[in-house]
Order: sequence, then structure tokens, then C-alpha cells
Amino acid sequence: MSDAETSDTHFMNSFSVVLGILIFIAICIFAYARWVGREQLRDQMTQAMQIQAVQRNIAPFAREAIAGQSSPSPATTAAPPTAPTAAIPATGKQAFEQVCSSCHGLGLNGAPKAGDRAAWAPRIAQGMAVLYQHALHGIRAMPPRGGTNWPDATIRAAVNYMVSLAK
Repeated sequence: MSDAETSDTHFMNSFSVVLGILIFIAICIFAYARWVGREQLRDQMTQAMQIQAVQRNIAPFAREAIAGQSSPSPATTAAPPTAPTAAIPATGKQAFEQVCSSCHGLGLNGAPKAGDRAAWAPRIAQGMAVLYQHALHGIRAMPPRGGTNWPDATIRAAVNYMVSLAK
């Protein structure tokens, strides 16, 4: 055997031993992590709130009713949590300050800036009915009702307030 072949064989043997040791260490670390995690998982799954959260996350989104087969009543399905509702403003100015000013105050996303007569003039010329419709149903980047669930009267008051700023 030549000196080069002996050197290559020695390198391959050394490399294989080092690689094997590293793989063994990785398997030991993985097994230890699983053992430690098992303790924590067992503790978490004994808590009632944790179990309820897991059940809620893995529950199906909807149930299908098939004629002739029993199906769960709607009362057994959990209703999605409702978002807390913000207080409904009493005036158009309060509505503008709470929500509308976030875009119309700075003119973001193509929204006409409050008080900018040049930007509001063509919109006012379309009539108040069109402005109300855009505010209630949304237009371009503006979501319906400005992203709120306020009643029509509050939305109209906010529109009236913004129009008054542009006159």
C-alpha cells in the first residue's frame, strides 16, 4: 500500500469516528430535551384552561347537517368570541377624532385630508348621498364604516363634520 492510500484511509477512519461521536451527542441531546419537555407537557395538560384552549383550537370550523342523520344542535357549537365594542361617539367631531382622523387627518392611503378644500370640493359636488354611501360601504382603501360597527347616524355625523371642515 502506498503512503497516499494509507493517509486517505487514516483520514476516512478518523472522520468517521468524529462524525459518529457528533451524531451520538446530538441523539443524546435530543433524547434529554424530549425527557425534559415530557414533564412540562404533562403539567400543562393537567390545567383545565390549557385543555379547553387546545380543544377550541382543534375544533372544526363548521358542522354539516345532513338530512336523515343526527347532527349536533347549534347550541353545542361554541360561538366565536366577539370583539369588544368601542363607545359610540355622541358627535361627528368625536367620531372623527376617534377613528376618521387616523387616515383623513394626515391624508393616508389616498384619503382626502380633513380641511383640504381642493381635495374635498369634487367629492362634495357629488352630493352628500354619495359621501354617505362611500362612508357606510367603503371605497378604495377605506373599509366600510371606517372599520367600526357604529350606527348609520354616527357615520353620517362624522361625514358632516369632515365636510364642514372643508367649506
